[in-house]
Amino acid sequence: MTFLAIDVGNTRLKWALYSAPQPGAQMLAHGAVFIENLDQLAEHDWRDLAAPEHILGCTVASDAIKRQVVEQIEQMANWDVAPRWVVSSSQEAGLSNGYDHPSRLGADRWVAMIGAHHRLLAHGIRKPCVIVMVGTAVTVEALDASGKFLGGIILPGHGIMLRALETGTAGLHVPTGDVCDFPTNTSDALTSGGTFAIAGAVQRMVDNVTRYCGERPECIMTGGAGWKMAPSMSVPVELVESLIFDGMLVIAAQRIGASFSTQE
Repeated sequence: MTFLAIDVGNTRLKWALYSAPQPGAQMLAHGAVFIENLDQLAEHDWRDLAAPEHILGCTVASDAIKRQVVEQIEQMANWDVAPRWVVSSSQEAGLSNGYDHPSRLGADRWVAMIGAHHRLLAHGIRKPCVIVMVGTAVTVEALDASGKFLGGIILPGHGIMLRALETGTAGLHVPTGDVCDFPTNTSDALTSGGTFAIAGAVQRMVDNVTRYCGERPECIMTGGAGWKMAPSMSVPVELVESLIFDGMLVIAAQRIGASFSTQE
């Protein structure tokens, strides 16, 4: 019962084919394309892919982008399956959603939290958790030990910060500097500033959760730029590149077990 997971972000579409829709399933193939190259999926990336029996997608992109993805799936002659899409809800997979309007929570944030919570449970850990996604934007979420989403913050990703400075400040240009404790040139100062801003936001959330829950949380980081941020964090973090897919496997296992009933 092969399963295709699709994660449509602001910059790239990531996909992974698994041997089964369940946590721990073997990954058979995976890939990524930039959003502007979505029309190449059917002819290139997916051309020789075995037909999946189930497809679940998670998207933060526009409806137009989502339609493009669906069209690429429909072009696959031997695929007789329609994709389903994750919509954040008040409860799912043991998590409860504390957002004021649960359905307005970004699907990627919800899926990542599910992946993180179940990752800890699989290791016998029942502790609060801070989940950090580092991409075009950065999100920092807080879960208590029971799996309740307490709330989260959103801030610009590193690239957006630098472009904002370049646009609004004369004489500054997007740098290729290094992160260092005491920058002594403009490029290093800009790169370090953006990095420390993200690290400081995560540190603040860890402090908030520690104070609220009475114990220090685990901290899990994911996202395309996670590997760049992890070495500069002021708190211990576990870098898990597959966190979104891990969450989708948990969701798929439960939904397929219930005849794959889900919202489209």
